[in-house]
Amino acid sequence: MNFTPIDPNKVPQRTLYTGAKMPGIGMGTFGSDRFSAEDIANAVKGAAKLGFRLFDGASVYGNEDLIGEVYKEILASGIKREELFITSKVWNDQHDNVIESCKQTLKDLQLDYLDCYFVHWPFPNFHAKGVSVDSRDPNAKPYIHEDFMKTWRQMEQLVEMGLVKHIGTSSVTIPKLKLILRDAKIKPAVNEMELHPCFQQPELYKFCKDNGIEVIGFCPIGSPTRPDRDKTDSDIADIEEPTVVKIAKAHKVHPAVICVKWGVQHGHTPIPFSIHENEYYSNLLSAVEDPLTDEEMKELEEADKNCRLIKGQVFLWEGAKDWEDLWDLDGTITTL
Repeated sequence: MNFTPIDPNKVPQRTLYTGAKMPGIGMGTFGSDRFSAEDIANAVKGAAKLGFRLFDGASVYGNEDLIGEVYKEILASGIKREELFITSKVWNDQHDNVIESCKQTLKDLQLDYLDCYFVHWPFPNFHAKGVSVDSRDPNAKPYIHEDFMKTWRQMEQLVEMGLVKHIGTSSVTIPKLKLILRDAKIKPAVNEMELHPCFQQPELYKFCKDNGIEVIGFCPIGSPTRPDRDKTDSDIADIEEPTVVKIAKAHKVHPAVICVKWGVQHGHTPIPFSIHENEYYSNLLSAVEDPLTDEEMKELEEADKNCRLIKGQVFLWEGAKDWEDLWDLDGTITTL
């Protein structure tokens, strides 16, 4: 099927505290264990042709070299580098080696700079690819702010070196962000957080916005293709949530489209992932036409089930009770 490309200028933009613009919708490139790197690179190529301009990546996804070949093609096609917003993340086992890790990512992506570079998780805890939910790193530790700030100082150096335009946090909490903002010379420009109708994290979202931090939302449709280890019996599927389904019927679209629409209109940047052209085209189209009504947005706000899908069990340390220790639910950072 031939789809008419969407004008990127029609996509809502988020303004970072530097004045830089970030598209209000992007494309994730984490294929879990279900898609090949070739599948994902081809999807990036197709998405760019149809109008996507933000692509969210990470070294641990294992596909940056192939996506780099696609970026080379995209830029050769006439799309200017400054029209793209490209991100990556330093993985947990590279917290002491941030600068070299970023240089490797840039080499793989065949780019001179990144628009934003994230600390993927606030812990150096590592796990091998494809491990079970019960797997534990014997060297795992809870969040230690002094250690994190050593990593953050390297992130700040990347900005000073011109290798990245902005730096950001991912999978952090309000107590952690308060400490980071207190001690950072260059504050986070963007925070990546799980964000979908059934898990809206309103307090964290408001904290970010109040402190001039824009938000990228991952798992925007409830991440049905996330790794099996991240699935539990108590999880709620956003695309089956009654309010989402009802509104989807009214708009004559798939419930996933409503989840993406909600994210864009909510004011953050959702990064849905799909290798299927009809799906990623529908995601982008959702950002520019047939908006949700104020009443529908209110209904979706009330559909929040506080259902976290990416719990992070594989990052637990010896002595941690359960995955909730990662998320500072009582307002304090859990230590050893």
